[in-house]
Amino acid sequence: MDNSFAGGGSTVNGNLITVLDLFCGAGGFSEGFSQAGFSITGGIDNDKASLQTYAKNFASSTALNINLASNADETCQAIRGMFQQKPDIVIGGSPCQGISLSGPRKLHDPRNQLLLAFVQIVKNLQPKAFVMENVPGVVGLFNGEYREAILAEFSKTEYNVSVSLLVAADFGVPQLRKRIFFVGLRDKAVKFNFPYPTCHPRESIFSASNGNNYVSCEGALSDLPPLEFDLGSECQDYMTPPQNKYQALIRDSSRGVLNHFAARHSDKVKNIIHLVPPGGNYKDLPSNLRDTRKFHVAWTRMDGRAPAPTIDTGHRHHFHYRYDRVPTVREHARLQSFPDRFVFEGNKTQQFAQVGNAVPPLLARAIAISLKEQL
Repeated sequence: MDNSFAGGGSTVNGNLITVLDLFCGAGGFSEGFSQAGFSITGGIDNDKASLQTYAKNFASSTALNINLASNADETCQAIRGMFQQKPDIVIGGSPCQGISLSGPRKLHDPRNQLLLAFVQIVKNLQPKAFVMENVPGVVGLFNGEYREAILAEFSKTEYNVSVSLLVAADFGVPQLRKRIFFVGLRDKAVKFNFPYPTCHPRESIFSASNGNNYVSCEGALSDLPPLEFDLGSECQDYMTPPQNKYQALIRDSSRGVLNHFAARHSDKVKNIIHLVPPGGNYKDLPSNLRDTRKFHVAWTRMDGRAPAPTIDTGHRHHFHYRYDRVPTVREHARLQSFPDRFVFEGNKTQQFAQVGNAVPPLLARAIAISLKEQL
């Protein structure tokens, strides 16, 4: 794992490569590309709290409140009006609630039309490259209709499009998050090569050779205040010096522990959580307690020895690997690989949603570095 967020300026013919982030949310995608040295021109979203977070963390960029589901031509005119030049690269992860495995699988859900809105904006702006992220279901559900529709749209353009499923833990993120990436290069003679994994499960035959095992929940979180007897404060001290390379990396340029407030659980809830072993769930509870929450992930406790399961936009069903509470916003951000200097705005519910919807910065960084090498 690289020990620094500094990526150096990425250039083509001596000019910084500019990036526009569609559906930017809090800015996980932008953060990864920024770490790789790209110049972040701006982000576009229509969620007010997310844009406040984006503006806070990308002060030199422009945060635009635009509904990208509206007319694509009008959207592109607005983008051109705000920026001095069109972006070299367009990135984005369109909202995926309509096709997510955790949501209803409706082919004609209006929310899924945002996928095609991304395609139309790329066709209009004609950047040198684009990177589009989404949930794995986009290539598998409905007999692959979405995947084929997207590729059919891009086939009408000058882009050579590559598609791959990536696992965040393979690139140093302490989370078993799987996402699909579509990467297009305007030069049809060039095919994008996706980054090769830099981390592996401990039982992998590759572990001994490259020395980088998956980052576990404990490895990601053990230096943060435990909040066993208090709910936290605005800015807190770390409990220990960095315990490993990941913690040292994530604490770079941090002024303390922010967005770290514990939930106020009832004694009943805390007592139930206490009965669940690390890596366990409702199946490990006494029979009279198993139906207290009726979700397939109910009462799941993270395993300190392994990466976290996929971080979602809620905060009620997955619990800390050691303490009898849900993780804080900062702990979720750590499990998504956001640096500690990254500040989240809005109320706690909005902050959890921003973290859960984000592209993990270290995963985005890996793609950005590969893209930089191939432009």
